[in-house]
Amino acid sequence: MRILVLGAGAIGGYFGGRLLEAGRGVTFLVRPRRAEILAAEGLPIDSPFGEVLLPSPPTLTAAQLAAAASSGGDNAAFDVVILTCKSYDLKQSIADIAPAVGPRTLIIPMLNGMRHLQRLDEAFGKEHVLGGKCHISTRLDASGRIVHLSNVHDFVYGERFPEQAAAVDAIDGLFEGVKFGPNHSRQIILEMWEKWFFLATLAGINCLMRGSVGDIVNAGGGEVTARLMEECRSIATAAGYPPRDHVYEDLSHRVLNPNSTLTASLMTDLEAGGPNEADQILYDLKSYRSITNNDSLSLLDLACLHLQVAKVRKEQER
Repeated sequence: MRILVLGAGAIGGYFGGRLLEAGRGVTFLVRPRRAEILAAEGLPIDSPFGEVLLPSPPTLTAAQLAAAASSGGDNAAFDVVILTCKSYDLKQSIADIAPAVGPRTLIIPMLNGMRHLQRLDEAFGKEHVLGGKCHISTRLDASGRIVHLSNVHDFVYGERFPEQAAAVDAIDGLFEGVKFGPNHSRQIILEMWEKWFFLATLAGINCLMRGSVGDIVNAGGGEVTARLMEECRSIATAAGYPPRDHVYEDLSHRVLNPNSTLTASLMTDLEAGGPNEADQILYDLKSYRSITNNDSLSLLDLACLHLQVAKVRKEQER
């Protein structure tokens, strides 16, 4: 089977690189400059699960993929497309991967929130779009090396509809023997909601307080974090996806640990002044609040307002 991985950055490069390391037919869809770097220097991965240097990994640019499709050859359509872009880049990513999506292509999106599923369904048809989520902490250092920062590297995927089950079962073999944690979930939408409510709690409290989990707890803010987490859980529950008890307990520990340096990438992006996923992680979740029958001012409202004020100030500085 042929696998197209959108991007060869910290996340796409890690999962795609591990698949390539295991002998899978992986091609990275990258920008021209990234293609040149990979051809010259290879794809290095530094991880507690083993270091590897993948020399000259297969790559395509969007222009090359589009040219292959327009020529009518068989090299354009892929069996699996793995999306690891940021949610704010989804529009361009859809255009870039479109030539790779054939009649039997399955798309595995590893994006935050839930809005992207609707946009991918509209672009390609829901039969092509699976559910997915990942748990991993990686970064691309100045030398182009992918650095894996923890012992967690979970890659979770699954069918959203019963009609997809047989096709998803058929790709399970792609992930056997790889150096990450693959998991074919039979309740992937619930798992995506569980990640979403956790990310909204973490990103919301980080951005409100401008500190890590440990900073906030040690400053006496644990009760505020717990209130925001309960608010996010109530929204997920009202939407029909209540987080399971063991998941809630585990995530509670993670956002209330006084020794934790954990911060959401949304806060990192906000402080760096670049684009961020506030729309997909916080604003979208807030849009569900009406189903909880609670219209009073909430911590989620304040977190969204905080980010909106930051956006206004940034626009004024231009």
